[in-house]
Amino acid sequence: MGNREQSFWERLRYNYRLVIMNNETFKEMGSYRLSLLNLYILLSIIFLTLAVMMWFVIAFTPLRQYIPGYQGADNYQAQLVEMNETIVMLERQIEQNDNRMSGFMKFINEEVETAEDLELQEVKQDSIALSVSPNREDSILRREIEMENVGIEAKELRRTINFSSNRSPEQLYLIPPVKGFLSKEYNPEEKHYGIDFTAPQNTPITTVMDGFVFFSDWTMDTGNTIGIQHANNVITFYKHNSVLLKEVGDYVKAGEAIAVIGNTGVKTDGPHLHFELWIRGRHVDPAEYFTLIAGGS
Repeated sequence: MGNREQSFWERLRYNYRLVIMNNETFKEMGSYRLSLLNLYILLSIIFLTLAVMMWFVIAFTPLRQYIPGYQGADNYQAQLVEMNETIVMLERQIEQNDNRMSGFMKFINEEVETAEDLELQEVKQDSIALSVSPNREDSILRREIEMENVGIEAKELRRTINFSSNRSPEQLYLIPPVKGFLSKEYNPEEKHYGIDFTAPQNTPITTVMDGFVFFSDWTMDTGNTIGIQHANNVITFYKHNSVLLKEVGDYVKAGEAIAVIGNTGVKTDGPHLHFELWIRGRHVDPAEYFTLIAGGS
């Protein structure tokens, strides 16, 4: 037994020579003296170094997140809760943006529900006997909120500037938006919520009051359309333009050019400007507020 152990240790400590030779010329390229014990120690050091480096990478770098089972269940639970809260918040933001955009598009395309429409709907609902009907007050409140969504963007933009006017609607005086002729009057019964002006080609369209541009884009029905938020919850729209000269967020002065008269959109039969005036969420006849009707000068 002792001879075997001695023979084993002797073999470990026995020196060998590793010779590297050219296979064709048999020329010796180099030689190295080593033993099995030295080779074993060298491989152990290399393995231990790699193990320490791997532990360091796992313990102190983000790579540990990709190792299954490394993190505890509590960490996973916290991450799931945080992700769920983020998803809920994003869903609410998307829903609010969709409602806001839907309100804008209805407003631009003259599909808004006016006070008269609400009264007619209430009469129709009263005439139909329903076994289960929603709360009337909730329905009216919901419609009012939808109408108020039209001005949400304008109100947010308006916060960045001071509107100091305190005039009532009866004291509101506007300058004509274009030098032309009144071709069609205000007629809400036909859902014509504004007045039309005709003018020569390339005639500039000017804003009737100081304000903030909150809408400047193209729609299917009204073509190139621009909307401006003024003081005291006054909103004006300029539709069917050929070119828009202002972008959302621009502040414009009364009489400043904002567009060029045109014939864009489906609801048009020739070059003209369709101008709308909304005061506190209700459309009104703009002709009653002009100091001088275009075409009359």
